[in-house]
Amino acid sequence: MSKILVTGGAGYIGSHTIIDLIDHGYEVISIDNFKRSLPSALENIEKVTGRSITNYDTDLCDRAAVAAIFEKEKNITGIIHFAALKSVPESVAHPLMYYHNNLESLVILLDVARQYSVRQFVFSSSCSVYGNAEHLPVTEETPLQEAESPYARTKQISEKIIEDNAKVSDMKYVALRYFNPVGAHESALIGEDPRDGLVFNIIPRVTGTALGQYDHFDVFGSDYPTRDGTCVRDYIHVMDIAHAHTLAIQQLDRDANAPKYDIYNLGTGNGVTVLEVIQSFERVSGIKLKYQLQPRRPGDVVAIYANNEKAKNKLGWTATRDLDTMLRTAWQWENNKRKKS
Repeated sequence: MSKILVTGGAGYIGSHTIIDLIDHGYEVISIDNFKRSLPSALENIEKVTGRSITNYDTDLCDRAAVAAIFEKEKNITGIIHFAALKSVPESVAHPLMYYHNNLESLVILLDVARQYSVRQFVFSSSCSVYGNAEHLPVTEETPLQEAESPYARTKQISEKIIEDNAKVSDMKYVALRYFNPVGAHESALIGEDPRDGLVFNIIPRVTGTALGQYDHFDVFGSDYPTRDGTCVRDYIHVMDIAHAHTLAIQQLDRDANAPKYDIYNLGTGNGVTVLEVIQSFERVSGIKLKYQLQPRRPGDVVAIYANNEKAKNKLGWTATRDLDTMLRTAWQWENNKRKKS
């Protein structure tokens, strides 16, 4: 059984990916210092899978501590690297924090992985690397525009670091450019659950408003050149995202001719406006959402959605869940979480 290290294993996408990896026969260990996640995610993974997850509460910027994990877990065959700060507005306010955390941790992890002869590395990237793309939908060959936020720039730089390292490394690398992961596992036992109420993403703000945690939901920008004036994004269910990581690891493991470094878009291929997200939520929940139109927010791109043909053709991956399913599972997760609190 191959052993996969998942960094950020208690995080939103990391926790769902661990479940998918276990479902496909992998042994998984995690590194997560719970800076932006909760230990309960790992407990709930065990409830779903029946498997206890070994987690190391370690800062990836601490090279000695990271190396000690690899020394103990000598037979790690692959790494899926999620751990990073990811809020666009926070990165605008605190750019140095994002450059330090996201880039230094990556460099240390790559170097230690090389030292311990890890064969496979899958990187959690983002559609934010495209900036305000001139043509939509974006393909993996679409030229990257100026980053709209320090967060996005860390993803651009991270991809270049990996690309350069791949030229001199025995490892093989895949970067997965996510569009907008939403939703929750169908068990409603895990979902998006940021620590200390640091809720930056759209769906937790929508569900939190419906639950009365916020007076209203803010729609940032209503004068964009889109069909209803609000930003367009490509929303994709988190379990579809999770499965792509398993497929990437499988491809690197079985395909001797796989490129040293490859990139895939992970999106549905459909652009959805913020107001359409609200309409979908109202449809699946039966609740009328209170929202207010606000000025544009620094760091937001106008529109972005994917051409996902490469992932379909080379990874055998497809997005199987629609927007209503995304919102329904997110709502079920939030209600289940509220019952336990």
